[in-house]
Parts: sequence; structure tokens; C-alpha cells
Amino acid sequence: MAKSLAPIASLLIGIAFLLAGNGLLSTLTPLRASFEEFGALEIGLIGSGYYAGFVAGCLAGPYLILRAGHIRAFAALVSAASAIAIVHPMMIDPVVWTLCRAVTGFSLAGLYLIVESWLNDRATNENRGFLMSSYIVVNFAAMTAGQMLVTTADLSSFTLFALASILVSVAAIPVALTRSAQPAPITLVQFNPVKLYRMAPVGLVGSLMIGVGNGSFWSLATIFGLGRGLSADESAVFMSVAVIGGALAQWPVGRLSDKVDRRIVLLVVLALAATVCVTLASLTLSGGMLLALGLLFGITTLPGYSIAAAHAYDRADPSAYVETAAGILLANGIGSIIGPIAAAVLMKSFGPSALFFFIAATQIALFLFVILRMTQRGPQASDTKTGFDLYSTATVGGVLTPDPLQESDPMVQSPRDPARGIANDAAKTDAAA
Repeated sequence: MAKSLAPIASLLIGIAFLLAGNGLLSTLTPLRASFEEFGALEIGLIGSGYYAGFVAGCLAGPYLILRAGHIRAFAALVSAASAIAIVHPMMIDPVVWTLCRAVTGFSLAGLYLIVESWLNDRATNENRGFLMSSYIVVNFAAMTAGQMLVTTADLSSFTLFALASILVSVAAIPVALTRSAQPAPITLVQFNPVKLYRMAPVGLVGSLMIGVGNGSFWSLATIFGLGRGLSADESAVFMSVAVIGGALAQWPVGRLSDKVDRRIVLLVVLALAATVCVTLASLTLSGGMLLALGLLFGITTLPGYSIAAAHAYDRADPSAYVETAAGILLANGIGSIIGPIAAAVLMKSFGPSALFFFIAATQIALFLFVILRMTQRGPQASDTKTGFDLYSTATVGGVLTPDPLQESDPMVQSPRDPARGIANDAAKTDAAA
């Protein structure tokens, strides 16, 4: 295992610092915005700004890498993400913060693309699964650690923004000093949404609706926590336990979906998630009980995207895996832009509880759509499923897709070419949570 990780250690260290800084900034921004008395709608727009930037970054990222190369593009994007973190406490204004989050999202999209193309290029048929699983573990661990860093300093101080900037800046050091060769140039891939819908409507619509719900959670859950009487530190813990719950549930839920119709598993997950959301919205809970429901929220809600993505891969032709990944990530990103704004409007009118009523509504709507589709198309035969792939279907990263069907013969070219990025035409993009 150590020998497998050695060639990519610098990349994993870099991404750990990067995501710790981003996790801190993502949690800190709405908390500080609430402290500065920004309105719910303003905070929702700030959250949507991140996803809009991420979508734009996935559009432009491949061209930036083709122009400058992986290392120089990485350094440029890290510099942008680090500098913009410091702007927040210098210019406390909702419009400025929305633009700042857009720059952060743009930078993170490009950085994900660079790191993942590099990891794929270094992986072999024998160690690909282990390397990509290690990458996902680093993602979840770093994000959770970054969120918890909110508890280390006064929310109103400059310190936490400076710490986020430092962490992001340090991410460039191991990558810039690596002796590993840069990966092959990224291939640009077209995306056809109509084709994807005809092929896997549950995959496409599921990714969109899950993006609407989850995007609103990531942007506004801390505000819900404050509204329910949690401190800023407790709100950060609330977010972190949700991430932990989602991380724990990804693999077992995914493996279960290999054995039965994935749409049935998705229905069960949606029903449980809607129940948890209604409970969170309806009951006036605080402290340990609220945190416990946050954990259940992560367990029941976050695996939904993975199941929808896996279902889309089942329906796709192997030669179209990269195109399929682009489509479902694009749908998720568009949903994540819409969700925070819509949820914020409801929270402004009806209070913090409206957030989880809104998320429950998105899950119920998707539940009904899946039921409709099951009446129109039968289940996928078990022997034609791709097999659940944690990396391809994870809501963090996933800008590139590995090859779960790759043959043991190293001369067989993967339909999910490890050197390819997920790009798109001028009207399409990707996003991740």
C-alpha cells in the first residue's frame, strides 16, 4: 500500500491542505455573514455564487490546463483561491462575498480537475481502486477537519480567514515540488443533455434534484443551526457530523444498489431522507438530539447522488462514460445553484425550519419521478451493471472518472480514459458538493 501511495503522496498532501482550507472557508462564510447581519436571501446568493463559479471553472478549467500545463495552472488557481479568502474580512459586503465565493468555486473546479487527472494518470490497473478510494477518504477527512477549524478562533476576527488562506496556499508546495511527470493533455468532451435524459432520466433528474437539496444544505444549514439556538461552534459540528454520516453511508448503500434495482434503493434513501428532514424542520430540538439528526441527515441524504450516478453509468454505453459523468455533474451543479436561492427565499418568509421543509420537498418530488419512471422502464439486469464505484459516484471530486470495467490487460484502453477530463461545450458545465 505504501508503495502505491508514494508516487501520489505529494498530490494527496496538497489536496488535503486545499480542502481543509476550503472546508473552513465554506463553513465560516455563512456563519460570519450571519454575524454581520446579512439576510437569509443574501446568504443564499453567496452560497449559489460558489456553485456558479464551480460550473464556470469546469467550463474554462480544461482550456487553462491546456494553455499553461498542470503545475502552473495549479499554482495560479491556488493563488487565486488563497488571495480571495483574505478579501472577505477586508470588504464585508454581500455582493463582494458572492463574487469571492464564485472565484473560490472557479478555482476549486480547476484544482479538482488537475489533481484528479494527475491521480488517474499515475494509477495502474492493479492499484486504481485503492488510489481513488484513498483520494476520497482524504477528501472527506480534510473537509471535516476544515469545518471543525471554525471552533479554533473568534468568529468575528480576521484569524479564521487568514488560516483558510494559509491552508490553501500551503497546498501548492508539495505539488510544485513534485518530481512526478505531468499527466497527458486533457481531452475535451461534448455533452448532450437530451441524449443523457433519454438514456438515463433518473440519473439526470436525480442529480439535478439532489443538487437542489444538497446545495441548499451546504449553503444554509449553519444558519438553520443558529436559528435553532446552536452556537457558531455547534453549527460547525452540525455540518461536520452530516459529512461523516454521508461518508459512512456511501459504500454500504452503493454496494446494496449493486444487488437490487438501484431505483428501489434510491426510493428508500429518499423516503428516509424526507422523514429526517421533516423531523428536523418540525421538532424544536437542540444540542445532542439535533446533532444526532444531522448525522442521520448525512447518512440518508448524501448517498443519493452516488446512486443516481451509478444508475446513469448502468444505462450508458462504455464509450460514453466520460460524457455521462459530465452530464450528471452538470445537472448536480445547476441544481446546487438553484437550491440555495430558492431555500433562502423560503427561510426569509417562514424562518429557519423552511430549509429542511424545502429539502424534503425536493426529495419527495424526486421520489414521485422515480416511481413514474419505474412504471415505464424495467430494472437493469444485474449482469449488465457496472458495479458501484466510490470514486466515480462521490459527491466530492469526481471531475474525472476512473474505469471500473477496465480489463486486466494493460494494453486495453479504458472507455473512461484516465487522461481525459470532463469538459463540455460553451453552454455546459460540471459541479460537485
